[in-house]
Amino acid sequence: MRHALRTEIDVDASPARVWEVLLDFPAYPAWNPFIRSISGDPRPGARLEIVVQPPGGKSMAFKPRVLVARPAAELRWLGRLGVPGLFDGEHAFELAPLGGDRTRLVHSERFSGLLVPLLRASLDAGTRAGFEAMNRALKLRAEGAPAQEARG
Repeated sequence: MRHALRTEIDVDASPARVWEVLLDFPAYPAWNPFIRSISGDPRPGARLEIVVQPPGGKSMAFKPRVLVARPAAELRWLGRLGVPGLFDGEHAFELAPLGGDRTRLVHSERFSGLLVPLLRASLDAGTRAGFEAMNRALKLRAEGAPAQEARG
């Protein structure tokens, strides 16, 4: 009982800039249409507090554990609904340099557990749409003025 989503987008900004946008958690409500809020320390072993809202769907809060946080390269966490094996999701943002201050963002999640077959249709529709909306919004933000200039 497994399922995976994978989306990607090319961003006209360096991996360091894309990473800066990904880790600016306090700014998420201002630009992110999918992850409405996120807080916590993005370091392996730490827990984050996240609220997601797929387009047209209800919001859901969870507290995943960070698995990987490699600057300008990868952020990955594991979230669970209830007990392990019921519905687990390993969410990842991978940044691949394309040269010339360009980055490919791969935004994915691997789902496993007993509830995956029941939730597959909503994952393929709402969750995928949420990933794609976030990707587009992150691209716009990363390609704009650096965060410190945008506030000034």
